[in-house]
Amino acid sequence: MYLVYSLLTAAGMILLSPYFLMRALLRGKRLDNLPERMGWKFPCELREHSAPQPQRKAIWVHAVSVGEVLAALPLAKQLKDRYPNNRLVISTTTATGQALARERMNFADAIFYFPLDWTGPVRRAIRAVQPSAVLIVETEIWPNFLRECRRASVPVVFVNGRLSPRSYSGFLRALTYSGGLLRPFLKRILHDASLYLMQGAEDAERLIALGAPPDRVLVTGNLKYDLAAPPANALSFWLAPELARANRAPILIAGSVVAGEEKMVLAAFAAVEKEFPDALLIFAPRKPDQFNNAAAAISQTGRTLLRRSEIALNAAPAGAFAIPGNIFLLDSLGELAALYRLADAVFVGGSLVPTGGHNILEPAAFGKVPVFGPYMDNFREMAAAFLLAGASVRVSTPQELGEAWLVLLRDPRTAAHMGAAAKDLVARNQGATERVLTQLEKVLTTLGGLS
Repeated sequence: MYLVYSLLTAAGMILLSPYFLMRALLRGKRLDNLPERMGWKFPCELREHSAPQPQRKAIWVHAVSVGEVLAALPLAKQLKDRYPNNRLVISTTTATGQALARERMNFADAIFYFPLDWTGPVRRAIRAVQPSAVLIVETEIWPNFLRECRRASVPVVFVNGRLSPRSYSGFLRALTYSGGLLRPFLKRILHDASLYLMQGAEDAERLIALGAPPDRVLVTGNLKYDLAAPPANALSFWLAPELARANRAPILIAGSVVAGEEKMVLAAFAAVEKEFPDALLIFAPRKPDQFNNAAAAISQTGRTLLRRSEIALNAAPAGAFAIPGNIFLLDSLGELAALYRLADAVFVGGSLVPTGGHNILEPAAFGKVPVFGPYMDNFREMAAAFLLAGASVRVSTPQELGEAWLVLLRDPRTAAHMGAAAKDLVARNQGATERVLTQLEKVLTTLGGLS
């Protein structure tokens, strides 16, 4: 089955390569990560340790993209402090995850791209990294990678594991359509990991139902609750007095907006402007390849557009925000979270269209009320907890989003009360990092030889 899997993934890569190449060229994406993904080239920090050095083996943390990098950040810092004799290396799959890891995890010994899941690239990566242990954030299952780690006696631990109802249903459909052929293969794959530390009981139950060994599956909570509210950054330092001078208030932030939500958010903001003409919308697309489309959608409304990429903070034009009706497009990476401290109302995107939603903890950590849409499959339990605590608002349409914003802006006391409940909920759910570290120490000290 491993051969069939490898052949199918290789065939898929070959067939789809013209599409991905054309998309990359059209969107200005670089392809220079391919040598790393093939295991042909690695950062010099890894190449320097290509000879066996057991005393300097690595703890390898893999975080797919932005959300996983943020979740892994407190854990990675703790690992670096607790195991100073081991190198800490970070891998990501996406370019945005790579950029954020390089910005937020500069304490790591190396940051690189995760290998493609073929035997050759995986073996070359393992030889270069020399891991004592691999920690995979959430539940990205790569059969060849897990098998090669088992063969190399490298323990693999899944941390902050999650298996959404949608993903679980997908696995069940695949098992059904295969006529039972895939179930032994999936069970073999799941037995290759040493430990699964899951976010919640339902995640654990689904994973065990798919074939994971029950004695290796534990519930330790969600690491994302442990991410501290980010400190003010250069942009937030500059922006706060600039908005005060321009008398722009209230401030609304639409964060992690995905394709298909642009016009919805703009329609909701238009409703707010009728009552608050000096309001400012900070519009933050989820991905860089959406920046230009978002700019076009804003321009189509006849508004003045300010782009973050065109503002040099030490030489910004005076009164940049003095024109009512303009919108600030945050076409940058890594600056959104710190801006939530300035918001009077927020919206967390990826939730008005069926893409699974995004992390609502960043605004909540500042005592801001997360407003989100009905599609929160990736954060189902978290969203339910916030709604139950009266610490968030769920909407279904642009009209409802506009009204939710207006309710919060008209009644600051209610907004403050709900915001305090959101911040308290974050505080009460913290501690997953310490629970994960406790379990890691039990397993990795024995199996991984950490020092």
